[in-house]
Amino acid sequence: MGTATAASYRPAEAGPPLDRVALGDLLRRVAAAVPQRTALVDGQPDPAARRRWTYAEMLEQAEAVGRYLAARFEPGERVALWASNQPEWVLFQYGAAMAGLVLVTVNPAYRAGELAYVLAQSRSVGVFHERTYRGVRLGSVVEEVLAGLPDVRVVVDLADWDEVLAEGRSSSGALPEVDPASPCQIQYTSGTTGFAKGALLHHLGAVNAARYSAERANFAEGDAWVNPIPLFHVGGGVLTGVGALYRHGVHVVVPAFDPGLVLELVEAERGSLLLAVPTMLVGLLDHPDLATRDLSSVRTVMSGSTVVPAELVRRTKAAFDCDFSILFGQTELHGVLTQTLPTDTDDDQATTIGVALPHVELAVCDPDSGEPVPIGESGEIRARGYQSMLGYFEMPDATAATLDAEGWLRTGDLGSMDERGYLRITGRLKDLIIRGGENIHPREIEELLRAHPAVAEVAVVGVADPTWGEQVGAVVQPADPAAPPSVTELFAHCRASLAPFKTPKAWFRVAEFPLTPSGKIQKFVLKQWIADGTLQPETEGA
Repeated sequence: MGTATAASYRPAEAGPPLDRVALGDLLRRVAAAVPQRTALVDGQPDPAARRRWTYAEMLEQAEAVGRYLAARFEPGERVALWASNQPEWVLFQYGAAMAGLVLVTVNPAYRAGELAYVLAQSRSVGVFHERTYRGVRLGSVVEEVLAGLPDVRVVVDLADWDEVLAEGRSSSGALPEVDPASPCQIQYTSGTTGFAKGALLHHLGAVNAARYSAERANFAEGDAWVNPIPLFHVGGGVLTGVGALYRHGVHVVVPAFDPGLVLELVEAERGSLLLAVPTMLVGLLDHPDLATRDLSSVRTVMSGSTVVPAELVRRTKAAFDCDFSILFGQTELHGVLTQTLPTDTDDDQATTIGVALPHVELAVCDPDSGEPVPIGESGEIRARGYQSMLGYFEMPDATAATLDAEGWLRTGDLGSMDERGYLRITGRLKDLIIRGGENIHPREIEELLRAHPAVAEVAVVGVADPTWGEQVGAVVQPADPAAPPSVTELFAHCRASLAPFKTPKAWFRVAEFPLTPSGKIQKFVLKQWIADGTLQPETEGA
């Protein structure tokens, strides 16, 4: 894997040359090679309701969507897709790419305020939404926020999908040529501003990061990939979706994670590769159907987004009789930076996050000087190469703080490198909470709670959780110690404005916060108090 050096720096490893192709042209190429091969499967719980697309059918529908969009929008404009996992999401993704548009992926769990922020910040000109999600009529939410979004000029309910296809098929307009270096998506990720930042991703990064990751995981030509990861997330829409496409494989879209359904789909579709965050793996391993399903087709299980415990790696390999591959990356790097090899030892699988993918420089640096630290010492993980984002959309200061003038991307994660180039995670510079693979920034939640009249001050921290890795914990200083707000009251206050995964589940109360000399709350002290029991949770959120 390269030559050992005294400093924690690895030059870009050689590998297959970068494939300089845009997403739409990649689909055209694969459809020309294997037109009648199954490309896409709608993994509905009812097998009779499962729809299938060949690559020829997928291409025809994606091009129809592309022509529909090209008749309404100019290349480079942004269109938002607010929907849960479904084949139409995938078809829309490639249609938007063919029209030269930038797809803004939106978490369907977002509430009105979160949606309005994403649409306004991205300056989206179109919104395509699912009819309902978990009982919420998404069209009504869009209508609620439209008055403050003058850029939006087209709103379409995906229930009208057949009309979209019909109009696109009847259009005589030509689709543009798309530069592989041009942007293809904006995916929102939490940042130091306390609000989500839109990472501007490009075709070249999406295609090649997904390709190299799939190849490292031994995803073979024509294999099936069962995908329970949300498509709006880089792991679901880029690594899995584009990885399966690149390998001429079958992309099995799971509508929502249900361990019994995933196991049934692996058996029915002969799934060979599965990417699942640790929480999902626990659900699969603990499900009673595990012992009764034929899972012999599984060759590799991949996991990441948060710490993957060594025991979970061992349990998974034993239960599925498969190889394992751990991913490390972030949205800003098109999802993956380093990855273990399926042939790595159990020790490397359990204690490292692997080595860099091809064509990416990797360093562990002193956060202040930027110089590589000695081998084995902890520092900030930084990367440079084709797979870095173009920047945060219309956030030049945030971009400059993450991407330096020489092209190095600061991940904000702390790690160490051994003499072979394998990384280990040692902590985080960023004040993020990672719950089941979802990045949550405390400031947004803190600002919401500070607006409550019964709250004087609040600090939101990650609390260790055996299922989710971390849960959101809120430490509250009441405005009136004699009449503190109830957990039920504060929980309801948060749920009215936040997605469920951001709402604190553990609540603590303090009379005073531990402060630095400059008056900042010492969150590491609060975490220690919680860990050693000095602070006890008042109750768990619903």
